[in-house]
Amino acid sequence: MALEQKLSIRMSQRLVMTPSLQQAIKLLQMSKLELAEEIQQELLENPVLEESQLEASGADKPDPEPEAETPSETFDDIDYEAYFQNVDADVPPPPRREVREGLPSFETMLSNPPDLTDHLTWQLEMNKVGKLHKEIGQAIVGNLNHDGYLRATLEEIRDMGGYSMEDVLATVELIQGFDPVGVASRDLVECLCVQLKHLGQAGTPAETIVRHHMDKLQSRKYKELATALDLEMEDLEAEIEIILGLDPRPGQRYNTEDNHYVIPDVQVVKIDDEYVVILNDDGLPRLKISPVYRRMLAAKGAGAERAETKEYVRNKLRSAFRLIKSVEERQRTIYKVATAIVKFQKEFLDHGIEHLKPLVLKDVAEEIGMHESTVSRVVNNKYMHTHRGLFEMRYFFHSGIASSRGGDNISSHTVKEQIRKIILGEDPRKPLSDSAIVKILKAAGLQIARRTVAKYREELKIVSSSARKQGFR
Repeated sequence: MALEQKLSIRMSQRLVMTPSLQQAIKLLQMSKLELAEEIQQELLENPVLEESQLEASGADKPDPEPEAETPSETFDDIDYEAYFQNVDADVPPPPRREVREGLPSFETMLSNPPDLTDHLTWQLEMNKVGKLHKEIGQAIVGNLNHDGYLRATLEEIRDMGGYSMEDVLATVELIQGFDPVGVASRDLVECLCVQLKHLGQAGTPAETIVRHHMDKLQSRKYKELATALDLEMEDLEAEIEIILGLDPRPGQRYNTEDNHYVIPDVQVVKIDDEYVVILNDDGLPRLKISPVYRRMLAAKGAGAERAETKEYVRNKLRSAFRLIKSVEERQRTIYKVATAIVKFQKEFLDHGIEHLKPLVLKDVAEEIGMHESTVSRVVNNKYMHTHRGLFEMRYFFHSGIASSRGGDNISSHTVKEQIRKIILGEDPRKPLSDSAIVKILKAAGLQIARRTVAKYREELKIVSSSARKQGFR
């Protein structure tokens, strides 16, 4: 077969990710703090961008959505002359409604509580011990985990500075008596025994239970435990109450890493009988393009250096316009999604979690005329503040459970709340099994399987009925 070259025309379609689309998607899935950092970084790198001196505040409902237009990547298509004319005067935007009632207090973000290391180091420095013990103490404190347990062996502590084992043991005992009592223990038994000694309970049946019968206590074999200790059930109950008052993780109260403060992207307030969605723009710089660069582009001049300068400015202008447009589109999309969520979950806002409706991404996507993937990006790491509390926007999306009453499905969150209330009202000496909870829910009109009840109970971090039992007989 002979090889030959020829020309042919063929039509095809393909999706092209333009720089504008890529940036819009990137900004859409960012949290508010991440967006603020991204804008600040762009302000540092792009001399064309400036931060307006006008004070940004909580945004009211945005202007009506403009007609869709194809993103342009050519500088010639941008009417930057008209844009500069509007920016030069730096005319303030229309007044925005300022709604502050009910917003989370910013003061919660200003506190910086001491962590476990700082707290123990302060006590060590205030203690009247020698320099050697303070040096060993620093090594011990530096090897504690978040729960307060010592994760280095005594031999490793000894070898860090060539200390004697007697000095290491004495320093460990010293720190175990610091607040919180029981830190620097090597296991749970030692931690609880240190606390019992601090309470004057050394040598009591409570210490015997901790040292030798923890397996019986954890499996609630109270009769075997009473026989092993030769105690009456009433006396055994008193000893167990002492143990239950101990702290198995003493360092957790000073663990500050678990505190995550969030800033709501959207606030929902009730005005008259309607709920109004307000974007929270606090902390986001208000961007504008420097008018200096209009004069730079308009200035006449010849030469390669002048042409290179103008090309640099054009590239930076393209980047600036893309960022401003992407930020505005992000805020507009968040507003539309939040408004749709409020529309679907109005009964929840009115009456509480018992009236939370099942909702999926497709419902909101069809309501606002966008793709489900766009809605998914919007609700990820975004928060909505309502008079019912602060919720991640994903919280409102969940499956439903069939109900024989009324014909409507019931939200899985509502079912979880019912399970929580049922368990909260049970007899602690005769806790309800998952099968018993299923019967109660079926009597209320909910068709639910036992394994589903077990799954929801575990998600609520509620232990099984045998572990919930509080009786001693």
